[in-house]
Amino acid sequence: MTMNTRGAVAPTRAAAGRGAHTAEAPPDTAALDDVVRRVAGHAAAWAATPAAARADLLDRVLRDTVAAQDDWLEAACAAKGLAPGSTEAGEELLAGVGTLLRVTRLLRDALRDIARSGKPSFAGPVTEAPDGRLRVRVFPASVFDRVAFAQTTAEIWMQPGVTRDTLASTQAAAYTDPAGHAGTSLVLAAGNVASLGPRDVLSKIFVEGHVVIMKANPVNDYLVPHWGRALRALTDAGLLAIVDGGAAVGQYLTGHELIDDVHITGSDKTYDAVVFGTGPEGARRKAADEPALDKPVSAELGNVSPVIVVPGKWTGAELQYQAEHVATMLVNNAGFNCLAARVIVTHAGWPQRDAFLGALTQTLAGLTTRRAYYPGAAERRAAFVVAHPEAEELGIGPADALPWTFIRGVAPGRTDDICFNVESFCGEVAETALPASSVAAFVDAATAFCNDVVWGTLSATLLVSPASLKDAAVADAVERAVADLRYGGIGVNVFHALAFALGVTTWGAYPGHARSDIQSGIGVVGNTAMFDRPQKSVVRGPFRARPKPPWFATATNSYEVMRRFTAFEADPTAARIPGLLRAALRH
Repeated sequence: MTMNTRGAVAPTRAAAGRGAHTAEAPPDTAALDDVVRRVAGHAAAWAATPAAARADLLDRVLRDTVAAQDDWLEAACAAKGLAPGSTEAGEELLAGVGTLLRVTRLLRDALRDIARSGKPSFAGPVTEAPDGRLRVRVFPASVFDRVAFAQTTAEIWMQPGVTRDTLASTQAAAYTDPAGHAGTSLVLAAGNVASLGPRDVLSKIFVEGHVVIMKANPVNDYLVPHWGRALRALTDAGLLAIVDGGAAVGQYLTGHELIDDVHITGSDKTYDAVVFGTGPEGARRKAADEPALDKPVSAELGNVSPVIVVPGKWTGAELQYQAEHVATMLVNNAGFNCLAARVIVTHAGWPQRDAFLGALTQTLAGLTTRRAYYPGAAERRAAFVVAHPEAEELGIGPADALPWTFIRGVAPGRTDDICFNVESFCGEVAETALPASSVAAFVDAATAFCNDVVWGTLSATLLVSPASLKDAAVADAVERAVADLRYGGIGVNVFHALAFALGVTTWGAYPGHARSDIQSGIGVVGNTAMFDRPQKSVVRGPFRARPKPPWFATATNSYEVMRRFTAFEADPTAARIPGLLRAALRH
């Protein structure tokens, strides 16, 4: 069921720093109570539902999402000012419908595995890192993976203490003891990426075994009817209710006696408001680590995502490719992503540094700016420009857009700089250059800088050419960086967003944050292989893919490719491969 509880609303994600507050009518608490009671009443029955029957529900979700996708995409493009059939519309289709279809299918297949053998299968192999941490290869798992994501691999690194002998026991705990994992969750959905709320719902219902109330964010609550169509199988079964409304609705639901736990996708400020409260009393509680909300809270929050550029002798084509790659990491979704590139870390002595940064700014200048649809964007961007009046403003677009903003040469010694400590959540990126005596020394220094100076632990990317990796010292330093970077999602030569998009990988902060210093959050989503003790996911790809990936902002045939890709993800068959490849080769 869906329910309208809306008055005048304030953005949930932007509770402090990302949006403006407006007056809000009191929520209809009686109606909310009725919704929660009805969903919570299905928790025990859901715990007793066999895995095969759960897989059948996801089969329905796949079909219903495909049926809803055109109206869903039309609504999202209208809200974000994207031209139908454009590259940007293709990007929106992938981030919204495409990734939801992929996660849905992977979870369905995992449940079928559980019905057959008790555990989800994974690609393998399982290996140990030099320090003993277990690395589980989860991608590619099929010939279809190899076609859709050519030359791409992914591993999940487990937390220390997980061994080959104990790995199986740390997988799919909700299916080992279903009754012990029964419960009712509240999902406070994100306002930026259309698939985030539904994907969080699927994680709660099918990985953790809970029934769910999802509260839409006011920024994208226009999608509620489309989510309702896509997830109808879950609402019809009583496992899910979708409500909208503002902060008061969220506050009432978080404290509801029948809500057992809460999941937030948003900012650390939103987390603090939910867990500790607001105002002076909230600040006091946070300082004393005395939460106002006495129930488990998981969260996927923000990050100042770094991109480490390992110096090398790059060809002109490689320079241009990586400039377009990094530009894509910024402009995707107009920069309103928690995983957007925010700090580019270069080597001060790299002879091609100026050439690379020039190619990057030239690429950004050629990309049309986009509607600043997320509240507070202009104010957040202004804070960076005030701190750095030398910021370059790039691109031309509609009147309701903001320029792409590039801040070059931030001194790495200014560890309190806004660029290293605040997630701008708009189309802004900075660059800093580290001195180092060698390439290997730079990689080590960049790793320490990202771990110790840059705020957050959600995601990071390393870019390193094959020519550089021929140097054993550089190759060793890169592998040290992969092992030592304290980020939940790491990309090597691919945008770290693939750790989100692949679904079989985990998505969330590096574990270990205290609730009084939550930074990028706690817990993971995605994780369709259902590992209970993951530490991070590492995705590797080619330094220069051919053809250029259709998700690049500079792709010219993205929409057609993504239409075919979403159809392929819903039903990957050999018959769909030729059309997908032909479309990919045309852009």
